[in-house]
Amino acid sequence: MNESPRILTLTTDFGISDAYVGTMKGVILGINPNVHLVDLTHAVPPQDIHEAAFTIRAAYPYFPKGTIHTVVVDPGVGSDRQAIVCEIDGACFVCPDNGVLSYLLQDVDNSTELQMNAVAIQNPAYYLPKVSNTFHGRDIFAPVAAHLSRGLPLADIGPRVEKLVQLPIRIPEISGNAITGQIVQIDRFGNAITNISESALAGEVSGYEINLQGTRLTRLNRAYAESAVGEPLAIIGSSGVLEIAINGGSAEKQLGLKRGDAVVIRKLYESCQKI
Repeated sequence: MNESPRILTLTTDFGISDAYVGTMKGVILGINPNVHLVDLTHAVPPQDIHEAAFTIRAAYPYFPKGTIHTVVVDPGVGSDRQAIVCEIDGACFVCPDNGVLSYLLQDVDNSTELQMNAVAIQNPAYYLPKVSNTFHGRDIFAPVAAHLSRGLPLADIGPRVEKLVQLPIRIPEISGNAITGQIVQIDRFGNAITNISESALAGEVSGYEINLQGTRLTRLNRAYAESAVGEPLAIIGSSGVLEIAINGGSAEKQLGLKRGDAVVIRKLYESCQKI
C-alpha cells in the first residue's frame, strides 16, 4: 500500500465535550500514524443530515485532490442503512448512505464532467474486531478511512453502488424577473445562507428588491460595514451564494429567520440570469 501522507478530515455531530472524536482519531492513527488529520467541524447539530450535507459540499473543494473526508452524522446507526465510500471530483467520502452527500450528488447530476464512483462498505477485514451498534464512527468509518489513507483500493472494500440516497433539495425558481429561493443554512453568526447563487444576480449591487419574512432590502452589500450596525443586509458570502445578515448581530434572531424560509428577489431592470 502507498504509505505517503494523506489528508483525512472529520465532520461529525459529536461535539467536543465527550471522547467520541478523540477515540476516532486514536483508531485512525493506530492504523496510519502518518495521516494528516483535520477537524472540519464537530458542531453539526445532532442528527442534522442536511446541515452536514451543506457543510461538506462547501468545504471539500478547498482541500487537495485525494483528501479523504469522513462524515459521521448518522441517526440510523445500527439499522440497515448502508455505509459507503464515494469518490467525487478527486475526493473520497466515507460516510453513511443517508443523504449526507446530497449537495455533492446534485452537482454530479448537473454536470457533464463530475463522475461518482461508490462502493458499499462490506469487508469486515477493515473494521475493528468488535463492532458496536451505536458507534460505527469508531468501529467502521474510522478504520476504513485510515486504510484508505494507506492506499486501500475501493474494490477491496465492497461492491459497487450505483444509486445513493439523496435528500429532496430544492433549487431556486425563476419566473420573469423574480427568483424564489430559500434559506438552506443558518451559521453560528446567525447569517441566513440561501440557495441563490451569485451568478443569478449578474454581479450587480443595485436594482434588486429582496423580500423575506417581512424584511425588504433593495441592494447587495459588498461588505458588512456598508450597513450601519444593527441593520439587515444582503451580501454574497464566501460560498458564492446570497446571505442575509445583520451587521454586528444575528439575522436569525433579529429577523426571526429559519431554514426553509422563502427568499424572493425581483430584479427591477433586466431578466434574471441563469442560476
